[in-house]
Amino acid sequence: QVQLVESGGGLVQPGGSLRLSCAASGSIFSFNAMGWYRQAPGKQRELVATRPRTGSSIYTDSVKGRFTISMDIAKNTIYLQMNSLKPEDTAVYYCNAQRPLQPDAWGQGTQVTVSS
Repeated sequence: QVQLVESGGGLVQPGGSLRLSCAASGSIFSFNAMGWYRQAPGKQRELVATRPRTGSSIYTDSVKGRFTISMDIAKNTIYLQMNSLKPEDTAVYYCNAQRPLQPDAWGQGTQVTVSS
């Protein structure tokens, strides 16, 4: 059973930065992709960024140029560096792992609030 544990959320002013971390209990080599989703109040969960095992990372248009997804294979951890944060980035952020022939694994979520 894969476990994903997020950390790094919090309250930040507009224009500020945060870095989210997601530590996996198993080797991330076994995943087809890992990524970040977010869900704001009253809205559907949406993809923020994903990093496939092969190929380039993918970002939703609203975060391109501001957010960067990265991976530390030795630590079985992925990160989401978020810069130039805006109030509309406020949401619960979830870590996701896509596994072959198994349901996706999800973290418990971490709250990001962008407010002055």
